[in-house]
Amino acid sequence: MEKYKKLHLFMIIPMVVMQLGIAMDYWGDLLDNAWSVHIHYWTGTIWYLYLIIQPYYATHGQLEKHRTNGIIGMFLAGGVCLTALSMMYREHQSIQNALENPERFGPFKPWFFYGVAAIEIPMIVAFGFAVIMSIIKRKQLEDHAWWLISTVFIIMNPALGRGIQNISILAQIDQWPNIDILSPLYLTQGLIILMILISAFIYKKVKHPATFLAIVINLYCCFIAPIGKSEAVQRFLEAMIKG
Repeated sequence: MEKYKKLHLFMIIPMVVMQLGIAMDYWGDLLDNAWSVHIHYWTGTIWYLYLIIQPYYATHGQLEKHRTNGIIGMFLAGGVCLTALSMMYREHQSIQNALENPERFGPFKPWFFYGVAAIEIPMIVAFGFAVIMSIIKRKQLEDHAWWLISTVFIIMNPALGRGIQNISILAQIDQWPNIDILSPLYLTQGLIILMILISAFIYKKVKHPATFLAIVINLYCCFIAPIGKSEAVQRFLEAMIKG
């Protein structure tokens, strides 16, 4: 575990990236955000904080604290999943709003929000799977650590994607509603995949299944347009979200 001695410092980087990405979207309309948005933001933020302090405890002779916090962390991971799922109804509301007020939403057509919901569900499942694998591999310390690290990159897209997209919209605002909303998302996925590969190279985990999972889920996110425009996907999401 010697090579993970400074991992807690390395994990500050994705934490900062995530916070910068979501800052405008979350803090910009703080008082207007739904309760589920606040809960999801703070559970996700605390999860990132855990991924900073846990490697520190594990590599600096504080294993008892590491184990205790690990139990609490698994509870927190469940909260991240459940609060993310609870926000699916928010996407449904955005779909309805885009249908009723197309002028206000401009380039954000209903298919876009269907696509967001369709990529976030597998993202949540992948996050949960990685957490479960970290539990299964808890006695293989390097595997345990890398499965947990992968969760950072699996769920980074919504926060970083919104941030980059907001910047792109501001840069093109004089062209509204003829704005390119997909290129910023492709750029986001490219940046996340680059971060995954750099991290995996540094910690010699390029061929680790957790690395593959994080890359695959981010590549999947690039198909937001065709997935969101699929009538079969739209029907499935309507049935699932509305019950």
